[in-house]
Amino acid sequence: MARWSLALLSSSSLTVAVLALVQPASAQSWLDEFTTDGDVRSHYDPSGKQVASLVLDQNSGAGFNSTQKYLFGEFSVEMKLIPGNSAGTVTSFYLTSGEGDEHDEIDMEFMGNSSGAPTVLNTNVWASGDGKKEHQFYLWFDPSADFHKYTVIWNDKNIIFRVDDVTVRAFKRYADLPYPDAKPMAVHATLWDGSYWATEKGEVKIDWSRAPFVVSYRGYTANACVAVGSSSSCPAGRNEWMDRQLEDTDRLTVAWARRNCLQYNYCDDGWRFPQGFPGECSRE
Repeated sequence: MARWSLALLSSSSLTVAVLALVQPASAQSWLDEFTTDGDVRSHYDPSGKQVASLVLDQNSGAGFNSTQKYLFGEFSVEMKLIPGNSAGTVTSFYLTSGEGDEHDEIDMEFMGNSSGAPTVLNTNVWASGDGKKEHQFYLWFDPSADFHKYTVIWNDKNIIFRVDDVTVRAFKRYADLPYPDAKPMAVHATLWDGSYWATEKGEVKIDWSRAPFVVSYRGYTANACVAVGSSSSCPAGRNEWMDRQLEDTDRLTVAWARRNCLQYNYCDDGWRFPQGFPGECSRE
């Protein structure tokens, strides 16, 4: 779903509005690694961390995407989501190879909620255009009250999704099934109007009287292999994430997340797969 987000930001041309305060001498601008669309505002918090805020109003959404593409790596960012009634909005942090029918993608999407309702984190994987592999979790904290860290670890063995260093899901590679392992992907972050699907399957729309809606990102890091032509350039020490698979602690937290937070699993949705579940469902 995130692959359509920038196309849905506005029916008119997007205006880039990057507003930066004075940068502390010791700070580094991670936002320089990205191009921006829409209303993206940058400042530095008291600790010296650069904060990039995406702004959504009735005219346009916003987003940024990396100027480099990667083939495997560990990608993290801290996010502070929309407070109060955010129904109909979608906030994302994801990787994608592009917009084509054969694209690869790894999604972390945050689906807006009515005030007081838990926020849903939608995780998904696409490989050569084959998607529909969602696990959706209720977050066990208020993601709008403070910044929380969200991480994707992607290697040739599995894709690991983490929230505040707690592993909630792993998508394992099987040799006979589609897996994103050949197409370099860029990193994206977006805030957009997803009223047609985001909240209670589209039943609850955005309340535009509450606009503008703001989501903030900070502390972005990418420890990853950068795609260079037909090859890639990998950093030293990459074995930390290139060989990363589930450890005993991860298995415990994945089991905990399934018991306490998982509210949708595509492998339980027989209506969606009348011809039979995807092959990995029987092997988890």
